[in-house]
Parts: sequence; C-alpha cells; structure tokens
Amino acid sequence: MERFGSSRFMSVPQEIFGYPVVAKLGTGAASELYAVQDPRTKQVWALKHVIRRTEKDDRFIAQVEIEHEVGSKLDHPNMRRVGKIHRIRKLFTTTEIGLCLHLIDADAMDNRRPETLIEAVEQFAQIARGLGHMHSKGYVHADMKPINVMVLEDRSIQIIDLGQACKIGSRKERIQGTPGYIAPEQAALEKITAATDVYNLGATMYFMLVGEVIPTVLPPGSSKPIAASLLRMPQAPHERKPMIPARLGRLIMNCIRVKPEDRVASMDVVAAELDQIASELRGPVAVAGNRPGK
Repeated sequence: MERFGSSRFMSVPQEIFGYPVVAKLGTGAASELYAVQDPRTKQVWALKHVIRRTEKDDRFIAQVEIEHEVGSKLDHPNMRRVGKIHRIRKLFTTTEIGLCLHLIDADAMDNRRPETLIEAVEQFAQIARGLGHMHSKGYVHADMKPINVMVLEDRSIQIIDLGQACKIGSRKERIQGTPGYIAPEQAALEKITAATDVYNLGATMYFMLVGEVIPTVLPPGSSKPIAASLLRMPQAPHERKPMIPARLGRLIMNCIRVKPEDRVASMDVVAAELDQIASELRGPVAVAGNRPGK
C-alpha cells in the first residue's frame, strides 16, 4: 500500500465526513491519510485529512485546496485521480478539510526501483507524459521527485501530491521545493513554468540512475539558497555509469540546465526522446545490465 509516513500507534476515528474509516495509512507534516469507504458506492478511497489547530495549519489546508483544484482538471493514466473535497467552516475560516484520492496499492519509485534500464526509461517517459498533460491544462507540478511517483504492480506509474502545484507563470511567496530536485527559479521566487518541471524530472532521472542527488541552489539541510551563478553541474550520468547510453545522459543534462530557456523545450520533447531511447534499448543487442542507481 502507498506509503505516507509512519502510521504506528496512531488512533483511528470510526468515520470522517460521513465515510467509514477502513484503516489509517499514515501521517504527514499536518495531515493524516486514511482508507475510507463511500457508503453509497462502496468504493474505497484514500482520504487526506487536515484539521486547523493554529494559523500555521492554514498553508496545509491551502495545499489540499490546490490539490483538488488542479487534480480535478486532470484526466491522464499517469496522474492520480482526485475525488470529492469536504470542508467544515466556522465563520469564514476552514477548520477541517478532507480530500478523496484514488487509493493506490503501490510503493514510491525510490523504494521500488526499476529492474532494468529499459524499465527505468519507460517509467521516465510515463512521468514526462503525465507532467505534459498537466502543462496542457495550464499547471506545473513543481515538486517532482521519486517519492511522488508511485510504481504499480504492473510497473506503470502514477504521479501524486499536487500540493505545491500552481498555474504556469506563478510566483511563489516562499521557497517551496526539495534539495536535490529544486530548480534555481523556484529558490529565487521567480516564475514557475513548465521548464521547472523539466528540471525537477531531470534531477529525478539523475538520482534514479546514478543513485545521488544533483547539486542544487538549495544545499541539503539548508533553508538559504546559494546564487545560481555558483551552481556547478554534476558529472554526466553516462560518465558516471557506463551502462547508461550517452543519448540518455545528454538528455538528462539538458533537462537540468541552470537557465530555464536552456533546458529541453517541453515535456513532449522529453517524452519523445525517452521513447526513442527505450526503442533503441529494445534493439537486438540490448542488455539489461545492472539495476539503475546501483
């Protein structure tokens, strides 16, 4: 079952927003995730639940609102399906919120690594197509990383966690992103565009293949970004791991260029290039080799 933090020793309510609770799946920074059943249709959902206890919880409630706003506009096999949203309000303040999400029986990509290089490339292409669908609807994910990619039993993937998603061209009021994946423009509070997701995906591919995060403007353990001009590019994946085709290594390096305008032009281009690389790997001399990232 999908992982959402530790779930040990947590009390479980019998019902939330009229949905009987089947189990508690885990907990996040300010949210709880439950498996619940719709009493009318009998369908089981994952329900993300946030209770406002202090003003600090307002941003977590806002993230659930964003996840519903964006997710309800998407319809793609590689994007997690979003259901109903429920709110409790007092005066003009939302004090409790719940969002129904498609229940995914899967592990995150960093826990369920690809078995072969071909499988890795095919999964990267699925991510690119899912993100490309988001872009076609006018939104950016803005938090692509391995933990936000769920790998299903058939090895297909679904992208989750739209809490940091935003409209293309948005400027965030505070830095949102993860060291090792965050794009320079995110840390500089500049416009978030489709190129931001290209960078995040490039960083994700690098980690999954090489087993290390790339240097970003937000060093691990730091909340203060460095200047983009000081950012050094990592060694190319195909130079680190001989099993990685040079064409794939170059694609990844072109995704993580510092300047957005220097990156691969779009997710459609990324997906098409990954499809072609996968096709070449399936050729008569293709060999699985070592597991990526090992």
